[in-house]
Amino acid sequence: MIRRQKKGDRVRLTFALPHDAHAGAVSVVGDFNDWTPGAHTLVKRSNGTRSVVVAVPAGSRHRFRYLGEGGRWFDDAEADGHDHLGGLVHA
Repeated sequence: MIRRQKKGDRVRLTFALPHDAHAGAVSVVGDFNDWTPGAHTLVKRSNGTRSVVVAVPAGSRHRFRYLGEGGRWFDDAEADGHDHLGGLVHA
């Protein structure tokens, strides 16, 4: 799931997954962090999910994927769209 919260000229994108979506650590990797694994690692929450917040410019569009422990790449089914590079999100 991806939630958006506008703050001035920025949008806070919250990337959230069920805790059991992948065993081990998961990070969201995309053009907003130069595709750097581990830059935005999802953290376990008390509500049974894990999430991380990424701030991007309002009105921007980004490609992203999740990278799980062991090198497993996977996409978010609830992204705004998908292409051959992964998920798309509009801020």
